[in-house]
Amino acid sequence: MARAFFGCGHWATAIVLLLAFFSTHLAARDLRLATTTSTDNSGLLRAILPQFELQQGIRVQVISVGTGKALKLAENGDVDVVLVHDRQAEEAFVAAGHGVNRRDVMYNDFVIVGPASDPAALRGGKEVLGAFRQIAARQARFVSRGDDSGTERMERSYWQQLGIATKGAPWYVSAGLGMGEVLTMAGEMQAYTLTDRATFASYKTRTGLAILVQGDPRMFNPYGVIAVNPKRYPEINFAGAMALIEWLGSAAGRSAISAFRPNGEQLFFVTPAR
Repeated sequence: MARAFFGCGHWATAIVLLLAFFSTHLAARDLRLATTTSTDNSGLLRAILPQFELQQGIRVQVISVGTGKALKLAENGDVDVVLVHDRQAEEAFVAAGHGVNRRDVMYNDFVIVGPASDPAALRGGKEVLGAFRQIAARQARFVSRGDDSGTERMERSYWQQLGIATKGAPWYVSAGLGMGEVLTMAGEMQAYTLTDRATFASYKTRTGLAILVQGDPRMFNPYGVIAVNPKRYPEINFAGAMALIEWLGSAAGRSAISAFRPNGEQLFFVTPAR
């Protein structure tokens, strides 16, 4: 009887150890994705990632931050893969040896949104630099993300091209927040801001803002995906990162992105296959 009880104890221990092994194994397969807030705020990732997870058996942990912070997380080996939108920074990231296998994924565009009263008289414009010049000239309230995101970096480039200094300007607000929060703030302040079209579509009804300037080629907004370099960080889930990169470029991934159409509006367009 004692021997039977002792045997049961061994079985119980074995089962606990086995469950711990599988739990650790499954956790190791989780994929850490650092991505810009636009892919998260717009609802795109919630729409497409479950398809990838089901097909690959990999759970994706999404870390939604600005592009600058996403690339920094990758540089430190804190994530496995990034999906961001700052081509120059992406190429520098790869050139420095932090990432590998960068691929173009999709694109959309930036737009300038503002209050219905439109104090800077931008409505119907298609030229982003002219619009920014008018905002500064009329000292109309403008809210910047101020978070080193791809959106803020693009916005900064417009002011720099115009030679306009915004630091300390009474009409310029640097929020240090994500796109959704900035849109909410701009709505409350009746201010202008630069936003990606996808996030604005998700927040439009909450803010009362309207698209006032769109269609300038300078507002083209491409997204790229990059795996963290496994030679720098051998412990990362490189296999999972490459699985996501390949899936995003596959027929299934491209179809999922194209099918994401809240209220019937296509917000992201896949990069043409080469």
